[in-house]
Amino acid sequence: MDGTLFDGRPIESLSLIDAVMPDVVQTRQQAYRDKLAQQQAAAAAAAAAATNQQGSAKNGENTANGEENGAHTIANNHTDMMEVDGDVEIPPNKAVVLRGHESEVFICAWNPVSDLLASGSGDSTARIWNLSENSTSGSTQLVLRHCIREGGQDVPSNKDVTSLDWNSEGTLLATGSYDGFARIWTKDGNLASTLGQHKGPIFALKWNKKGNFILSAGVDKTTIIWDAHTGEAKQQFPFHSAPALDVDWQSNNTFASCSTDMCIHVCKLGQDRPIKTFQGHTNEVNAIKWDPTGNLLASCSDDMTLKIWSMKQDNCVHDLQAHNKEIYTIKWSPTGPGTNNPNANLMLASASFDSTVRLWDVDRGICIHTLTKHQEPVYSVAFSPDGRYLASGSFDKCVHIWNTQTGALVHSYRGTGGIFEVCWNAAGDKVGASASDGSVCVLDLRK
Repeated sequence: MDGTLFDGRPIESLSLIDAVMPDVVQTRQQAYRDKLAQQQAAAAAAAAAATNQQGSAKNGENTANGEENGAHTIANNHTDMMEVDGDVEIPPNKAVVLRGHESEVFICAWNPVSDLLASGSGDSTARIWNLSENSTSGSTQLVLRHCIREGGQDVPSNKDVTSLDWNSEGTLLATGSYDGFARIWTKDGNLASTLGQHKGPIFALKWNKKGNFILSAGVDKTTIIWDAHTGEAKQQFPFHSAPALDVDWQSNNTFASCSTDMCIHVCKLGQDRPIKTFQGHTNEVNAIKWDPTGNLLASCSDDMTLKIWSMKQDNCVHDLQAHNKEIYTIKWSPTGPGTNNPNANLMLASASFDSTVRLWDVDRGICIHTLTKHQEPVYSVAFSPDGRYLASGSFDKCVHIWNTQTGALVHSYRGTGGIFEVCWNAAGDKVGASASDGSVCVLDLRK
């Protein structure tokens, strides 16, 4: 990478809505560019810095793992079933690097029922990689080219694919692109439908659990519920006063959305106004997630706070302040009531540009672990299906895997590009990661 993230694609090719409302798209693109420039500058100093790096605790909290001088150490009495010979570094023979994308890979997601990994890139493609044991020729890839109609023929959209989501049955993949279209593909890579009503880039999209609706959020300030069978827009919700950044279903017909307008709306299909609005953040709200029961909604913001909301009240239940830079994303653990792991405690993970990951006990409103191994902004966190492990990915090119109970570092992998996304397969034995240099890696965590 030469630091020009959108290489080969002139900024003038952005759509009209980007020109009218350039702040969000440009600031997000600039953030990616800045990170790449930082990454290259840091590479030169990395060797010297590594020897001086101290894993210092913030705010007097215990630093998980007690690492010193950046050494990968784990407590001698730590006998974890996924530990590799007492060493946290994942050996090269346990990491598969998938190459094919021609630009940064923003997102990746495992199929919920098979070892197919989908990835979305700045090269205007999504790809489906087959990593199952019985795949004959190693890891095969399907290329899902995102095209638009021009002059009666299909031409590449030249826009980033930045969001994707599998339906719960694993039969269909939805993708969202900066060309303004959402698309539905079969798992064999065939385009099933194109969903066009947004005016400008799509920032997020999600299937509902039932699989009959897809929800999308766009720079055009709206969210849309789509009928997955017909490809028609069921309802467009024009309630935000600025670009909508994330959406999450609470039930099969109710969802929350967040925006750079600092507001969170909860909306229901058929209702022509939000059924609830949460206000309290003082900067753009980057991500929202309902807990496994759908009772609590977590949100994170550039205001450096994490807030927990309930439909039963207007003010937040918890205002969690510990990070000292923007919080980019959050994830709930798949534990507690309403999950496959009902006897384990519910946790929330937050990933921040302050280079830390935090694990929270939401019932008590306290931070239980601060994970301080990363050296650069953390863009992604993901819990294993049993909730025992957390993967984190950062622009320091590292994927770390942590024990959620102890906060100990269990595995570490250094890739070749800044990590945008990490995700676990359904079996909980592989982690996928997508990177800024166009690579996608798969870490095999079986002994």
